[in-house]
Parts: sequence; structure tokens; C-alpha cells
Amino acid sequence: MATILVTGSTGHLGRQTLQFLLKTDPTNHLIALARDPSKVSASDLPGVEVRQGDYTDSDSLVQAFAGVDTLFMVAAVSFTDRETQHKNVILAAKEAGVKRIVYTGLQRPEGSSFVLTETTQTEVVTENFLKASGVTYTILRNSLYLDAVTFMVGQDACQEGVRLPAGTGKATMISRHDLAEAAAKVLTESGHENKTYTLGASEAFSFAEIAAALSDICSKNIAYVDTPVQEYIDAKVKLGFPVPVASFLAEWGQAVAAGEFTEVTKDLERLIGRKPTPYETDLAKLYAPSSL
Repeated sequence: MATILVTGSTGHLGRQTLQFLLKTDPTNHLIALARDPSKVSASDLPGVEVRQGDYTDSDSLVQAFAGVDTLFMVAAVSFTDRETQHKNVILAAKEAGVKRIVYTGLQRPEGSSFVLTETTQTEVVTENFLKASGVTYTILRNSLYLDAVTFMVGQDACQEGVRLPAGTGKATMISRHDLAEAAAKVLTESGHENKTYTLGASEAFSFAEIAAALSDICSKNIAYVDTPVQEYIDAKVKLGFPVPVASFLAEWGQAVAAGEFTEVTKDLERLIGRKPTPYETDLAKLYAPSSL
């Protein structure tokens, strides 16, 4: 029996990874890490031990990681001094004797010069620091979350259309549900030691294709408009988004336009043993008429 600790247990990716782990091999000792353990739902994660730990508190991490064989390290949120937090996690894991760290990074093409504010550089630093730590690792470079479409283009896309500064760029956007299934596989299987995978859909698709899919889902013609960056930011701010958040969302559209998420590796398909969920299926859940 292995002891597996999952960070970010109150977030979508961490929680769903734990749920897959419960199905995959219930004999493992599973631990959920949370800054506030009271926010971990026992009904969602039956039998999972909950430990308190904060990426900004090294001592709490060392205590939480005691007896852990494998650590699933979900990346910290941007604009929160991610570099320091990630180093705290890695150093605490090493001190506690963790045997392997599985880290959720971000897809990026080799040699890319595109920089996502407070994100790209910390990803590079974290991966290098992890590789140099001496702890066995697996890096999962996740593509853009398909779930994030509701933030990027809005939950009202059926009424307002798909507006984003993404040009004609394509991306292998993927749901966190499929990524969680892959993470559970990597956490419970051997053969992934010191490897890096790029996880995304088995095809790249554009926001124009997303608009076409939404046309079917919403039963009306949905247009995609490649929106100028400042116009997009102004529109988001008008909706109540703080300027830094609106600007950050615009950067993700620009990243798609720049081809940051275009590469198709099929690593995800190989890990989960099937084709990932079609984006049309996930969009239908996100924009189902009953949810609008």
C-alpha cells in the first residue's frame, strides 16, 4: 500500500484526482492537503485523511508530508509568489522523505518566447528546481483548461457570442476531469519516473470551432469575433473584472493566437487508454440550457 498526498484538494483538479484515486485503487492511503481542512468535503472524499498545510508555511508542509510516498503537487495560483511557494513544497517534500513528486505544469512549446505574466517564468524555475532536487519526479504539462472557457469568453456566450483576442490560433484545450484521470494513473503506476508529459486533447481546435459547437448547443448562430486586446480588457472590466484579471485573461487568448497550446502529443490518450472527451461534449455540459 502506498501513501499518496494530493495538494489543492479543495480545487477542481485536486479533488477530482482524489476521486479517481479512490476508484483506481482503494487500498492506497490517500491524504488531502488543504489550508483549511474544514473545506474538504468528507462526502466527496470518503475515507481520505485530511491534513493542514500551506505552501507559504514550510513547517506545516514538512509535518503534512510525513510518511508520504508520492506527492501530487498542484501549481499555485498566479500572482501569489509561486516561485517561493513551489520551492517550499519541493524542499519540504525532500526533508520529509517523499519518494516522488508529480507536478502539474503548463504546456509550452520548446524555444517559445511568449511569456504569460507571473506564470511562464515560474514554471521554468519550478521544473528546473524539481529536477535538481534529487527527488524522483514526473512533470505533467497541462494544456489550457477547457473549463476556463466560461471565464475567457463568458458564461453568456450563447447570448453575446465568442469574443477573444485569439486570432486563428488553435489549442488542445482539455477538461480537468480528463487531466485528473491521467494524474491518478501516473500516481499509481510505475514507469513514469523522471518523465515529462504534455497533456491535452488529441486534436487542436480554434475558438471559431468552439463558436460552431456552441451554435449547435445553443440552437442559434454563435459568431466568433477576434477582438482587439484593449477592447476585450475594457469589456471585461465593464463586467466587473479587476484590470489585472481582465489583462491576464486577454494574455491567455494571445497565447492561443501565438500557438502556445497547439502541439498534439497524445500523451493523455496513452495514459488514460482512450481518446479524451470531445470538446463538444464538455462544452455541452458547460453551456447546457438548464445551466444558463
